Parts: sequence; structure tokens; C-alpha cells
Amino acid sequence: MGARGGIDLGGTKIQAVVVGEDHAVLGQARHPTPRDGGPAGVASQMIEALREAAGQAGVEPKALAGVGVGSPGAVDHAAGTVEHARNLPDWEEPFPLAKTLSKALGTKVALGNDVQVAVDAEFALGAGKPYESILGVFWGTGVGGGIVLEGKPWLGRGAAGELGHMVVRRDGAKCPCGRRGCVEAYAGRAAMEERARRAAAGGEKTRLFEIMEKDGRTRLTSGVWAKALEHDDPLATRLVHRAVEALGAGVASAVNLLDVEAVVIGGGLGTRLGQRYAKRIERAMLPHLFVSERPPPVHVAALGDLGGAIGASLLVSA
Repeated sequence: MGARGGIDLGGTKIQAVVVGEDHAVLGQARHPTPRDGGPAGVASQMIEALREAAGQAGVEPKALAGVGVGSPGAVDHAAGTVEHARNLPDWEEPFPLAKTLSKALGTKVALGNDVQVAVDAEFALGAGKPYESILGVFWGTGVGGGIVLEGKPWLGRGAAGELGHMVVRRDGAKCPCGRRGCVEAYAGRAAMEERARRAAAGGEKTRLFEIMEKDGRTRLTSGVWAKALEHDDPLATRLVHRAVEALGAGVASAVNLLDVEAVVIGGGLGTRLGQRYAKRIERAMLPHLFVSERPPPVHVAALGDLGGAIGASLLVSA
């Protein structure tokens, strides 16, 4: 089939790769996700990132067998559109992402859900390889989920796997989706940052924003949270504990329903915080599991930060 491209579109970063037939990464590029400019501005950065990755791989984008894109929001594969991508700037209405990218890059473009393509990659190439059924939990700007049952992705009617919007507390914290009590309201990095800013404005001591500024960031990225935890920052420690408890309850509820063989934790925070926090999520699940004597093992995504982009590249051969 030849080389193909993959783009992982996230709330804070756009990761692009070019891979060979054996899935080895030949070139890669990472760009920040624009905070304004709407879908067109985001698409422009995606095009630049893919071109940069292709240049590193020594291939023209038009020579690629195709480009796969993992996108948040509601993805219409047939129409090639994305809508309701609420962690991206002003992206509510359907936007012709596939057509826009294809015209600029000169090759076909296939769209998929960002978390599901990452889960598919972990199932085919990473931590999910030993199993026939897995639940992928991607802990980043939001909290996404993906499901593989009997070796096949379970998409439902197109919106399956929305683990971040399972309710863990009735009338609980306000979620970025506008509802209350969702897992993402407690564990999504965007919601955690909003709560941290309110706490800091109210006088609570924290090094989170000092670290952010020192790192030249404008948001509390996964790296900022990790450094704050290393410094035993009390606010960061409290908010991450709160997130872990919400994840434990939400993941356990999904396991009670699906009885999957294993759970894979990925996403920016999931991969950055690593196995220690995967184990903490595993312990937080136990009080909520119906069959607590045989909990599913919880693994960290083996493909790391590139998993979403590699998974998106698999769409080309799909």
C-alpha cells in the first residue's frame, strides 16, 4: 500500500505521522491546536503538521496512499464532516474536514473518532493485543472512551464509548458538555484547569500556574500537572485524586456493563502519569465493581503519544 498519513486532532495538540507498510513511523510533527479561528483555522494547522511529517519522511503528501484523521466531536464518516467538537474553537456546526484536507494535501482522507482510532491501534499493535475485548479510556483535555468487543470496534449508532459523559454524581459538577455530574466534569483536563483557576483566584496556594508560565504554556498541559505532582503541590494533588476517583467509578460502571477483559489508559494525562496512576485508577474501580474478585487488568497505552495518529493511519486501509 505504501506510506500513509495519520493525524490525531486533540484539544491542545495536533499530532501528525507518516508511517510505512509495517506501521513504523517515518516522520512526525506536532503543532499546538489553535485557540481561535474556528474549524478552518484548525484544519490549516492540521495541513501544516501533515506536510511537516511528510517532509521528514521524504515523501510528498500527494504521494501518500491516504491520510486518516482521528477527530473529537460527532464524526460523519460518509459525509466527511465533524460537528460538536466542543474542546475545539467555535466548532459546533458540521465542517467538511475530509474535503478540506484532501483538497490541500492531494490525497484521499478518511475520518474516525479520535479515541476509537487510538483504541483500535492499541488493540492491533499495543497493550490490547493479548485480548479479544478491551475498554480504552483516554484521559486528556476531555475523557474519551473506545470499545472493542470480540475483536471488532463497537461504535453503536456512531456515538458509543462516551465514557467521559457517564454520570458519576447526580446533579454534580458542571461538565463542559453542559450537563452535570459527568466523569469529564471531574477528570477532564479542561475542567480540572477551570477548577484550579477558581481555587487560585480564591487564594489557594499552588505552583501550577508558576510551572505553566515557566514552561512557556498558556494552559495547564499534562506536563504541567505532572511537574506539580512531583513537587507535591497540594491543589494539583487534590484535583488529580478527585479525577482518579471519578475515573474509577466511571470505568467500573462500564466494566459492569460490558465485562471486558482489560482496560487501556491513554490520552495526554494517562500516558504522562503512567503506570502508577493506572494502578490508582484500578484501585479506585474496586469499590464499584460488581464482580470485584476478578477485576480486569488496567494497562497504560503502549503506543504513547503517537497512538492516536498511528491509529488514524489505519483508517486508510480500512
